[in-house]
Amino acid sequence: MWLRYFLPVYLAAYFGAAFVWRSYAVWRKGGINPVVFKHSDDAHDFIGRVFKLLFGIVVLVVILYSVFPAAYQYLLPIPWLNREWIKVTGVTLLIVSLIWTILAQSQMGESWRIGVDTEHKTQLVQAGVFSLSRNPIFLGIIATIFGLLLAIPNVITLTLLVLAFVLVNIQVRLEEEHLKTMIGDEYVLYSRRVRRWI
Repeated sequence: MWLRYFLPVYLAAYFGAAFVWRSYAVWRKGGINPVVFKHSDDAHDFIGRVFKLLFGIVVLVVILYSVFPAAYQYLLPIPWLNREWIKVTGVTLLIVSLIWTILAQSQMGESWRIGVDTEHKTQLVQAGVFSLSRNPIFLGIIATIFGLLLAIPNVITLTLLVLAFVLVNIQVRLEEEHLKTMIGDEYVLYSRRVRRWI
């Protein structure tokens, strides 16, 4: 029962802290909108639209679980994962991934973007969690959705995890190509020293 209250609060905190507040902070400090997905038909913007759909489905799943438990059954719960210790593990992962994501975003400072910014050159961040992972924010997103799967295991959250993993891996490679072009040898050396994930 406690999970029905925790998950909506968590999602509000996650989106508020990880996306809304951070975007506002970057815009206020540098005058640049960090959300750089546009409305074109290229691969980058298509992935941006799919990401929005993915997060929309996450919100819908949580609403069904928390507010409409009878309708939640249509998401095909996975009974053998429905254990209290698995749920607690999932919630722990959700909390840790939120802290990790906020930390990574704060360490990026004004370089933080949602998407590939081809108009403004950003600094390459190599300190803090970026010395452990080249993509700590994307790592946090994957951990968040995995935590959601453990907290409320069903076919949809499992599908969301697989989809997120594929999308993130494509987006990361697009960003890497952009960084190689924009930053050059410094990024190449960094990518040799620090792993893509961890």
